[in-house]
Amino acid sequence: MQQLSDAEISAVKDESARAYELDRAHVFHSWSAQELLDPMTVSRAQGSHIVDGQGQSFLDFSSQLVNTNIGHQHPKVVQAIKDQADLLCTISPAHVNAARSEAARLITDRTPAGLDHVFFTNGGADANEHAIRMARLHTGKHKILSRYRSYHGGTETAVNVTGDPRRWSNDRGDSGVVHFFGPFLYRTEFSATTEAEETERALRHLERTIELEGPSTIAAIILESIPGTAGIMLPGSDYMQGVRALCDQYDIIFIADEVMAGFGRSGKWFAFEHFDVVPDIITFAKGVNSGYVPLGGVIMDDAIYGSFAKKPYPGGLTYSGHPLACAAAVATLKAMDEEGMIEHAERIGQEIIGPRLRQIAENSKHVGEVRGVGAFWAIELVWDKESREPLAPYGGGSPEVASVVSSLKEHGVVPFNNYHRLHVVPPINISEEDLETGLGVFEKVLTDLDFSR
Repeated sequence: MQQLSDAEISAVKDESARAYELDRAHVFHSWSAQELLDPMTVSRAQGSHIVDGQGQSFLDFSSQLVNTNIGHQHPKVVQAIKDQADLLCTISPAHVNAARSEAARLITDRTPAGLDHVFFTNGGADANEHAIRMARLHTGKHKILSRYRSYHGGTETAVNVTGDPRRWSNDRGDSGVVHFFGPFLYRTEFSATTEAEETERALRHLERTIELEGPSTIAAIILESIPGTAGIMLPGSDYMQGVRALCDQYDIIFIADEVMAGFGRSGKWFAFEHFDVVPDIITFAKGVNSGYVPLGGVIMDDAIYGSFAKKPYPGGLTYSGHPLACAAAVATLKAMDEEGMIEHAERIGQEIIGPRLRQIAENSKHVGEVRGVGAFWAIELVWDKESREPLAPYGGGSPEVASVVSSLKEHGVVPFNNYHRLHVVPPINISEEDLETGLGVFEKVLTDLDFSR
């Protein structure tokens, strides 16, 4: 990113000071204790860089909330939004608009055959809400199964199918959701010693859950194809194919939550492609237009579409398929194709990020495991490699992890942090130069760690 001039830095400081003052006076922040916050002000952004309220530039290794897949201010997407605003800013979703029609075509061009219809939402949480509603209405059943260590959104049903501590304060046990353990060998719930054992035992556990809950009561299983904020734990193909088989055997809808993992993040258009499975419903958001304008959606197969072919679907949103959001999606998907971003993400994961993080893990006292694919990686911070005790408790933070995050920022990199983990999730089109610079910071900070109790 081009360095700001002294005059530009002065202007940034003035406008950012005013923005911070107004934020603290009037803005209520999500997932936060309001009076304990000291949020970072972001004044500018370009590509893989963001600029804070003091005019300092940082490499964005968080992609914000793992959604700016094509980086900040991509010129083709910015121009598409401007062009659409000149033509048609908004219209009722009851009417056809060209941007929505083209976005739907481009999205379904990338899905398996038979998944040809899109219901547009405003984001990922309401995509999951509507996917679950569709599954319940289609099957006439109510229960939803989802795994622990998952995140599906902050709205009522979505937060209840979530399988991490963000659910706890919202869960009254009456949502019709049943949780189960998925495969995660590093922290196995099944006393497994190999991936094959973990997969076999996790599938057996899931089938027993289905049997004991009653297949006639279960509408859907919802899974993040690759869990995101819960830890980027890659399931094996055998596991995902086993889930698909159980859904077929017991007449259960398989919902693939691709909100975070989809649209290039994993080095594929959709993360379920890694596992050679086809879901009944796909939910998406984030990467479909890099969050430039809020957009999400539900892609359904022909059978579920057929349930609402002759009778109304009881749901809708004022901004479903908003023209500005869909124009941004059209431009994003075309740019991903034209600039080879999906292939780039796959290559940098295999050739740069993975090898470098594994080297860091070898040399760091406090890195227990690294795992990931594409531009989607997690680093487990532990007290020691033998006990694997997390450096922060599940559902919380610690001074040690806070100091790691602070040190990364001091060296010019903004990381993604959740509990005891750091995630390496830069834009999927990050340059090799920026990627190497950021990974160099991770290497220095993590290799030098030496905590004791």
